[in-house]
Amino acid sequence: MVKASLRVHAPGLLTTVQDLGRSGYQHLGIPVSGALDPLSLRAANALVGNPSAAGALEVAYLGPTLVVEAESVRLAFVGAQATVDVYDEETETGGTRINTMQSVRLQRGQIVRVGSLIGSAVLYIAVEGGLDIAPVFGSVSTYIRGRIGGWQGRALVAGDRVPLTQNNATDRDECRLTDLDLGLPKCLRCTAGPQYDYFSKSEFESLFSHEYTVGAGSDRMGMRLVGRNLKHARGYNIISDGIAPGSIQIPGDGAPIVLLADRQTTGGYPKIATVISADLPALGRVPIGAKIRFELVTIEAAVAARERLHGEFDNLKSNIVPLPRTGADIGPLLFDHNLISGAIDAHCADG
Repeated sequence: MVKASLRVHAPGLLTTVQDLGRSGYQHLGIPVSGALDPLSLRAANALVGNPSAAGALEVAYLGPTLVVEAESVRLAFVGAQATVDVYDEETETGGTRINTMQSVRLQRGQIVRVGSLIGSAVLYIAVEGGLDIAPVFGSVSTYIRGRIGGWQGRALVAGDRVPLTQNNATDRDECRLTDLDLGLPKCLRCTAGPQYDYFSKSEFESLFSHEYTVGAGSDRMGMRLVGRNLKHARGYNIISDGIAPGSIQIPGDGAPIVLLADRQTTGGYPKIATVISADLPALGRVPIGAKIRFELVTIEAAVAARERLHGEFDNLKSNIVPLPRTGADIGPLLFDHNLISGAIDAHCADG
């Protein structure tokens, strides 16, 4: 029996398998990795009925084209706005456009093509039942630099067959997610970093009074910022220490780097500030070329914001509502239940 899978017809710019990351191994030098936007990942999983930490496909900037090689699958697309078209044949003609933020059931041989992402750097494609991929150190997240996790430790390429845990989607109505704000933040909140005193008071305050642009050299490891460079008051080399997600380190050239999911476990540059954990999902959504600003907040404010974010995680399922059925939906359902077995002539003879 052929294993149920999604075959990669075209991989997009950078499509990887990600979950919520492999926590607990940084003392061994193994990065956490995981979704850049864990809120969108959780939402996509909720729409297809998966556990929140289940692995899914993370799409960056330009989406893939996938072919269904299972009897049926249920997918959900959450994150950036994007055109998502479904075709019945590999000629990719006569496609049907489907919406993000909702689930959809597809049949064997159908093709789904995700276009360029708008308004965010990432989009998540969750599959009901999840991906049949063995975890590495407790996670299926892909860490490309170390070639571990995910599908063969790398981004997807054309011809890959990503294995699925189930060959059929469950028999249930489709649904959509309401009241989820995935807009880009006007300001990213920060607390003072562990080496903020390596900068003068005026240089420290400068980080929060200037606008920065996300530079072209940004990737899953770090977001390189273009704007006012910061001057060190006590040099730029420190004894390497641990790096938290969202750390803003200032290397020798003074250009800030915000460290993301694939960050190194330790580093030797001063860290002037740290983006608070509640803003990490929004940070992961910020695309190259976007303008961002930072705001200094207290530890108490950061803790309160984290509690609100976890409340948002908890409310995801309560914000899922059923999709109304259309005539196009009802026909296949009747066939599936053998309620349509043919046709009859409704005309009858006189008398």
